[in-house]
Parts: sequence; C-alpha cells; structure tokens
Amino acid sequence: MSQPLDIGIAGAGLAGSLLASLLAQDGHRVTVFERREDPRRSGFIGGRSINLALSTRGLEALTAIGLQEKIMKDVVPMRGRIMHDPDGRTSFHPYSVAPSDAINSVSRGELNIELLKAADEHENVTLHFEKPIVDVDFASGFIKVESTEGNEPESIKFDLIVGADGAYSTMRNAMQCYPQRAGFGFSQTFISHSYKELVIPPLSDGSHALDPNALHIWPRGASMMIALPNADGSFTCTLFWPREGQGTSFESLAAADDVTAYIGQIYPDAVNLMPTLEEDARNNPVSPLVMISCDHWYCGEHSVLLGDAAHAIVPFFGQGMNSAFQDCMVLREHLRTHDNNVRRAIVTFSEQQKPNGDAISKLSLDNFLIMRDRVSSRWFRLSQHVEKWLHRLMPSRVQPVYNLVSFTTTPYQEIVKRQARRRQSIKSLLAVLISLAALVIAFFIGTFT
Repeated sequence: MSQPLDIGIAGAGLAGSLLASLLAQDGHRVTVFERREDPRRSGFIGGRSINLALSTRGLEALTAIGLQEKIMKDVVPMRGRIMHDPDGRTSFHPYSVAPSDAINSVSRGELNIELLKAADEHENVTLHFEKPIVDVDFASGFIKVESTEGNEPESIKFDLIVGADGAYSTMRNAMQCYPQRAGFGFSQTFISHSYKELVIPPLSDGSHALDPNALHIWPRGASMMIALPNADGSFTCTLFWPREGQGTSFESLAAADDVTAYIGQIYPDAVNLMPTLEEDARNNPVSPLVMISCDHWYCGEHSVLLGDAAHAIVPFFGQGMNSAFQDCMVLREHLRTHDNNVRRAIVTFSEQQKPNGDAISKLSLDNFLIMRDRVSSRWFRLSQHVEKWLHRLMPSRVQPVYNLVSFTTTPYQEIVKRQARRRQSIKSLLAVLISLAALVIAFFIGTFT
C-alpha cells in the first residue's frame, strides 16, 4: 500500500468540503483553502443561492461520508412538476412512474455547513478560511497562499492540488496562464438569460402556500419562473428571463413603473403570494448563467479541476451539485485504482469525466428549452405519457432521460448516446410506418381505379 498523499484543495464549497472527507477517509492529509469567511461562524454567503435539487448521484456521495441520513431529514421531496398556465390553472406531472422517485430540495448554505462540519471531524483535514491561493507552480506542486498577517505569500508543497473553487476558478485561471500549458483550451459562454430570486413566504400557520412536494413552474415560451419548496414553509422563486429586449426581460422589468403589475400580468396566480415582491424585484441582483468547458481538467504533474471549475453548467437539470459530487467520487476511485500515482490518476480521471461534463452541459441546456416552452405543449406531454407507459411495461429497456439523469448513476455520456440511439430508432420506425402507409394507399388507389 502506497503512502498517504499531502493534498491541497482550493475552495471550501460543496465539492471541496465533500472531497476533503472522501480523501481523509483514505488516510490522506488534506488542507482546504477558502477565500471567504467560515460560514459556520459568519453565516452562509454564497455566490449563487438557487435552491439545490439533491438526487441519486449526490445521495451516493453523501452516503459515502455518512451524511445522507442527516441531510435527508431536512429536505423537501419533489415528486414531479406542477405547471401553472397563464390563466392560473395547474396540472401535476410526476417525474417517474415509481412513487418513491423524487428529487430533493435542499438548502445550499445548510448543506455546505454540514459538509464542512463533517470534514473538520477528521484529524487529517485542516480548513483555512480567508486564505486564498494566489499562485500555483504546476511543475513542482508548490502553491502560494495569501498570508493573514499581511506578509509575503506562504509557499506550501503538495502531492496533489485540486481546484474545486467554482465557475470563476483561480486555479483554472492559473492553468490558462501557465507557460508550459499554452495549449490549454477553455471556453466560457454566457447564455442570453439571467436569473433573479423572489420569495413566497410561509402562510400564517407556517405551512406552504403551494403544494410543497413538487417543483412549480410557470412556462412562458421565452421565459419562465420556478419555485422550489424550503423546509421552513417558504418557496424560493427564480425568474429565468432574457437580460434585454422588449416583452418579458430584466431590461423591461427595470423600466417598469409598477413592478407588481408587470409581474402580475405574467404570473397572475403568484403575485398575491409574494408580499415582498416589490422590494425583492427591485433590490435582488440579476445574475448571469455561465457554461464552462475545458479541453482537459489537469495541468502538470500535480493539479486537477473538478465541479464548476472544470465544467460549470446551467441549472435546468438540477445536476450542478450532483455532477460535482460524482466528480469527487470518481477522482477518489482513480487515486485508489492507480495506487496514489497522482499523474496517472488525474489524467485518467480527466479522460473519463470530461465527456460526462460535456454531456450534462448539453442535457441541462436542452432541458431549459423543455421547461420554459415544451412542457406546455400537449404533444410533448402526450409523448411523455407514452414514454412512461412504455417504461412501466419494459422498465429495463425503456428508461426516460430524466430518470437516467436523476434516479441513476449512469454516466451522462452514456445517457446522451442512448438518447441519440432512441431518436434514430424513432426516425427509422416513422420511416417504416410512412412507407407502409404509402403502400396501403397505393394498394387502395390501384384497387378502386
């Protein structure tokens, strides 16, 4: 058995704190560096505060560090979508034919704090807050961290350095600037939509104002609003609107004289549930939605990226956290498989996970189009009913994409491949049916002429 490694992690967010526990379980000495204050003392202050949807991949990782049972006590299970049409009518659409299948609404801040507590329980984990990494030598494995006393940055040597520091990763930026890695490919895409949060508070008796066991969605073609339940009886609502343009956009909202009236025209059944709507709409920020892609996730002999630092995605499949947690599990497995040979582990990890990161990015963007537009189509809902009916009849042969993403740990790349094969099969079947129909028509025409 090889010797334990000295591992440095940039970022004490969800992925970084989970990874610290996973690696500490294997005996590695782990040091985590975070530029922000310790949320266990100061309260959680995050970048994005969109509610998180915890599903099977994330639950597998929480189980691995013994946190699943504790976290699941405070989640709100959502078993499907409730659609709100422009007239205020609603309809429920389950995610799965299995009643036990649900995605779980969880507080980002509370989950992060529990993950930090779990990491801190390991004697071989050291957490540093307000101490960001300012430079990395990818050839030697040395990092420089900002000194809390205002002195020169401190240099520390690690066998492995992991960038788990989010979509605007300092680690990734350093990789791009590293002269020996001039070919490091990176792309950053901001989609045309941004988001703003609103709140539906609990009713006077503390209960939810809407059905809490569903994700609520107001699809309006080019825009939408969603609402996820919280354990305290409230809902976190999120507007996903174009930043600019006439009609429904954040530009038009900013110019509106009466914000409540403006939003009320679009979501008439929601505005009366939002007593702080005017204040929230005026004061809460409009935040961008970014997709990140790197041509590989490692640099030099010692450094690797994972989670949003490697493949930030849009949030429309609820897989940002779940995919990052799966990255952590897979990285640990590669370290085990390659007997702590860091170079081999980070290269094979990247080769396995980069295609999965690309795949979930595509699936997430595709699901945005479904949620904001296609879910209101009768033909789309009919196709969903047919697919679920076939899944009930042949569960091992017909599995909807949503089920594979949310309720299994099937690699995302494999899901995209299955999706492509299914579409090709449907096209082939349609071609056969059209040909048969043409032959039947030709037969009858020939018979009666």
